[in-house]
Amino acid sequence: MSAHHASSLSSRPQAGALEVRLLGLVDFDAALGLQEWLTYEVGGRVDGNGVLLLCEHPPLISVGREGSRGQILAEEHELNSCEMPIRWVSRSGGAVVHMPGQLAVYLMLPLDRRCIGLDEFRTRFESALLNVCHDLRVPAKRIDGGSGLWTRGGQVGHFGVAVKSWISQQGMWLNVCPEASFLRLVRSELPTGPEDACMAQRRRQAGSGLVEERVTSLQDQLLRRVTMHAAREATIRRVAEAFGFDTVHPFSGHPQLTRTRQRVCVSAGR
Repeated sequence: MSAHHASSLSSRPQAGALEVRLLGLVDFDAALGLQEWLTYEVGGRVDGNGVLLLCEHPPLISVGREGSRGQILAEEHELNSCEMPIRWVSRSGGAVVHMPGQLAVYLMLPLDRRCIGLDEFRTRFESALLNVCHDLRVPAKRIDGGSGLWTRGGQVGHFGVAVKSWISQQGMWLNVCPEASFLRLVRSELPTGPEDACMAQRRRQAGSGLVEERVTSLQDQLLRRVTMHAAREATIRRVAEAFGFDTVHPFSGHPQLTRTRQRVCVSAGR
């Protein structure tokens, strides 16, 4: 997959069908396995149809290709006490903490058959979830030089994908209504490069409205309850809109996996 190929794809909109799978609470490794299976299935077709998985995960931390152990703020014994494993995964991005209350948005899309380059894919995907934030009355934005979605209180959405034979895998995670203590386990994914110094200086300015180095949730920003149902409904609509799908087929569950039941460690204050 060359950079020339990525930049040469046009951005003309295409119709098609988006299969949506509402999976509930799913083991992280099982979700990865399902995505591998779906990537093979989508890759074997000739149409431009895609598959969207919406789920939540039991507590764990995944670390992408740009991440490091230094992004994880908790000590090993703290992670063990909360039964919080770490997974090193082949995707873009850094460390992301996963837990119930975070919406995982996984999109298997034939990028070449839909004429979407890699940069445009990220722009469309982040813009779709940005619109979800706005639909739920949370002011958020994308930041030049960085990835994910940001509010005044910190990072609320994470982006991390892999592409195999021009089929996208993994995607984005939106912190809707998780237990707040989990959000303090990782450092946010600030941009790297020449923008850093400028951003750090602007963040120090009182009332600048720019993000701080923390992770937050839609519920924390609104100071009132935000439901996963509302977030899922808005996500389906906005993702279909962003990628030009004119038909959506929603299903509950998937025959390749079962829902997960797992004890979740929460703080004593909850």
